[in-house]
Amino acid sequence: MSYIRPVFRHPELAKNAIGYSRKDYEGAISTLCAGCGHDSISGAIVQACYEMSIEPHKIAKVSGIGCSSKTPTYFLGNSHGFNSVHGRMPSVTTGAYMANRDLKYIGISGDGDTASIGMGQFVHAIRRNLNMMYIVMNNGCYGLTKGQESATADKGSLTKSGSETKYPGIDLVGLALELNATFVARSFSGDKTQLIPLIKAAMSHPGFALLDVLSPCVTFNNNKGSTKSYTYIRDYIEATGTVDFVPKEEEITVEYEEGKSTSVQLHDGSTIKLSKLNPNWNPTDKLSAFNRVQEAKMKGEVLTGLIYIDPESQDLHDVMGTVQTPLNTLREDQLNPGMEALERINQSFR
Repeated sequence: MSYIRPVFRHPELAKNAIGYSRKDYEGAISTLCAGCGHDSISGAIVQACYEMSIEPHKIAKVSGIGCSSKTPTYFLGNSHGFNSVHGRMPSVTTGAYMANRDLKYIGISGDGDTASIGMGQFVHAIRRNLNMMYIVMNNGCYGLTKGQESATADKGSLTKSGSETKYPGIDLVGLALELNATFVARSFSGDKTQLIPLIKAAMSHPGFALLDVLSPCVTFNNNKGSTKSYTYIRDYIEATGTVDFVPKEEEITVEYEEGKSTSVQLHDGSTIKLSKLNPNWNPTDKLSAFNRVQEAKMKGEVLTGLIYIDPESQDLHDVMGTVQTPLNTLREDQLNPGMEALERINQSFR
């Protein structure tokens, strides 16, 4: 069996605004299990980047270890990529972003990579408001080591072997809200209608954007009793509302009706349009987001959609006041302005 994707494509494939076809955003053929939710997420990333007309070489994808961290091989084959150490993806992304702020950063992680060994890294990436889209492919188990429960598995849920989870699961959405993340969303790998607009919005957000995507493991955690199975998610999924993303190039037309719809304009002029199912929920009000998350948890619901966004977000470079020019392109004369400049700095401290 060959795992090499055919090079030939139909010469009249549709092109986006900058002349790229969808194949220019694809990667290698996936070797994950057939039906894995992670492949659906990869497909959603491909579609979102194609529709946003982002040049592939302007994207950097960084991952850790796990089934999820294999997926960058399967999308954006013409982009920059780095597969890092288990749990350390945020540190590598931080270094890359500090050196070159002109790239868009996609961090791919799993529930083990984030909620266990990488928890400290995850926390400080949020604290610094690192400008990246951080996707957690959350299946509640360690797929590469044969299905042991992960830190996001819900208390009382059953593994494929029949063992019961004895500890409460870590809710990454609730944790991100508590840590003041400026963009928090959850989705389901089987719902591309919701997931693709959320990816577009996350990639346009100036700061840390968490996308916790429930992605059932068809081999080890798709059994009766698992709260991360396809059956459970489809039975208990509850959306905050429908989500749409309007690029800045398009005419923005949003109908406002009290308690029904709203929109959030991002720094680049693009807009997230939200039709709310819950009239008491406001995605720009953290207290409202907290309450909705807790309400869903008490009911056993799987809450998806854009949960919270700070439209006034400032990313790490803005907070630190660095220059607009990427640091890795600064010339020697800019980095070493001479003794006169040094003397002025010294005088300012006297």
